[in-house]
Amino acid sequence: MPTRPARVLILISLVLTFSIPSFAWDEVGHKITAYIAWDRMTPAAREAVVRLMLTGPEDSGLPSYYMGYGSQNEDTRKRDYFVLMATWADFIKDRNLKTRNSKYSVPNWHYTDTYWMEKDGKPVLVTLNEPGGLAIQKIEEFAKIIRSPTSKDAEKAIAIAWLIHLIGDIHQPLHASSRVTAEFPKGDQGGNTFLLTPAGTPREQQVNLHSYWDSIVENKEANSRNLCDADYIYPVAHDIMEKFPYDKLRDRMKDDQFEAWMNESFSLATTEVYKGVEEGKMPSKKYTENAYKIAQERFALGGYRLGDLFNEVFGGTPTK
Repeated sequence: MPTRPARVLILISLVLTFSIPSFAWDEVGHKITAYIAWDRMTPAAREAVVRLMLTGPEDSGLPSYYMGYGSQNEDTRKRDYFVLMATWADFIKDRNLKTRNSKYSVPNWHYTDTYWMEKDGKPVLVTLNEPGGLAIQKIEEFAKIIRSPTSKDAEKAIAIAWLIHLIGDIHQPLHASSRVTAEFPKGDQGGNTFLLTPAGTPREQQVNLHSYWDSIVENKEANSRNLCDADYIYPVAHDIMEKFPYDKLRDRMKDDQFEAWMNESFSLATTEVYKGVEEGKMPSKKYTENAYKIAQERFALGGYRLGDLFNEVFGGTPTK
């Protein structure tokens, strides 16, 4: 395991990575989902998941991000490590990161393509001969790995880290959708080609529909005071759990029905995401309010489902 100075340098690299755009629910969204999952998980599941991630291959970087020193108690340290690792699958694909290892970074694992077009005001499925995203296939594969008694701990470590991330991804509506139009006959790449900023906006300042939904928390509740995760992200997660408690969503859990979870996202993409928004114009306050409400429920469902999956595999029944 890396020495303390080496681990500090790695963490600095991680922080710097987050200064560039993400490619899914952003850092905040993924951490919210993971925090809700951790809250749902039993002590046995928490211990097992953290222990396994710490056995991850050295070149994956997974063990290096566990900060085993400082004033935090052990339970808090484990929680913060779990929440941080929700972003591992995004930052390992950053080409500017010196610690990047491309063998763990596969961009088309983060989404699933369902092509559709609007006809007479209704969504209609479209079949295209295009390479598709593999999110559902990989979630199924990683779920099998963590359940298998023959899988090595290092394999389970990678599978756990990917599951924390991918289950968050498929709850983002635009990770299950690619809208086909005359302008984009091969699909709009989950809203990535749907520009909200005016024509001629410099590339580095452009905002598209996908990135807008990725960053919906910051769009609604910006971290203007530059608060740490414990003071910004965790209170947002608690607020979401109060608005959407587990008991309220219990009948919608659909345990292990990964494709059904994705279909929920697709349905929202076709009925809500493109409604009331125009290309070349930033969304209205009304649109943002509705998008945030939808996203809050998706964060809650994603977190609870992730927590239940780990409880099922690694033991224990939640008492709340």
